[in-house]
Amino acid sequence: MASMQPNAKTACLKRLNRIEGQVRGLARMVEDDRYCIDVITQVSAVRAALKRVEDEVLKDHVAHCVEHAISAGDRDEQRQKIAELMHVLGKM
Repeated sequence: MASMQPNAKTACLKRLNRIEGQVRGLARMVEDDRYCIDVITQVSAVRAALKRVEDEVLKDHVAHCVEHAISAGDRDEQRQKIAELMHVLGKM
């Protein structure tokens, strides 16, 4: 099982740390009985930020894991990577 490339990993961790702060802020908003629309707006921002992380991980997976399976010429590995990719895309 391959891991993420260092630059993608760094970018994702940076985004996830930011998202963690946003979620803590959301909890404070709820605790402080902030206006519902303000909370919903921030939830939407967190969801969008998570989508960007998801996109980055998917891009890294295709650029490295799937590409490696193709270049290695191992048909079983190629089928496995494509099946995994189709499965995860189906969930998105």
